[in-house]
Amino acid sequence: MEPTMSGSETRTDAPRTRTLLEVEDLVVRYGRVEALRGISLTVPEGAIVSLLGANGAGKTTTLSAISGVAPVRAGRILFEGDAITDLPAHRIVQRGIVQVPEGRQVIAYLSVDENLTMGAYQRRDHAGIRADRAAIYDRFPVLRERRSLAAGSLSGGEQQMLAISRALMARPRLLLLDEPSMGLAPLLVAEIFRVLAELQNEGKTILLVEQNARKALAISDYAYVLETGRITMSGPSAALAADPRVESAYLGGTAAIDR
Repeated sequence: MEPTMSGSETRTDAPRTRTLLEVEDLVVRYGRVEALRGISLTVPEGAIVSLLGANGAGKTTTLSAISGVAPVRAGRILFEGDAITDLPAHRIVQRGIVQVPEGRQVIAYLSVDENLTMGAYQRRDHAGIRADRAAIYDRFPVLRERRSLAAGSLSGGEQQMLAISRALMARPRLLLLDEPSMGLAPLLVAEIFRVLAELQNEGKTILLVEQNARKALAISDYAYVLETGRITMSGPSAALAADPRVESAYLGGTAAIDR
């Protein structure tokens, strides 16, 4: 049984930078099941923000609501100060929010190169698309080597690289990542997190759902803990990593975080 956090919500002021995304009192229901029960969070521009929690806590639902995939019953989602709560998914992508789904979900029968082309399907700047494709192949040389192969023939780690790359082809302002390390060997996990740090250094803003709480807290600036559709803790990642409740529930009893 998963340990749970108890007591009142712990809050610490978020970094005082420009807010890119703001979620206010968000409620999502699937039939009679209330998956999100009035959660609020902010993502500052240029930051990596992590969502932690056990399976079923509402992490993926949060990303799906922001992406316009899960129906919002109450609350608001603001992006750069504008309400996007009721926008369809394709309009949200146009605004600059792109999600890398859990399980990668590359288009298996299309080639690596064709998958990248799909990521840029709403763009018309052909020179920019060519430049971004070249930059991705420089970042992930293995994808260049396999560019003509069907995406379904790639290893799990290669598919994750492709899924992230396909999202980058849309030139996102905010990148939503759902469990990018799931099912990957430790060396590949380290590579994925190295790339995420690199993307932040290049100015990308990332909202990260990740089962590996240790890695997530090590790379992120700020974090939220979700339990059964509610946020029970939030604060700077370093502070949460040192909190005994987070240590016990998500870090295997040791608060040592590699930074």
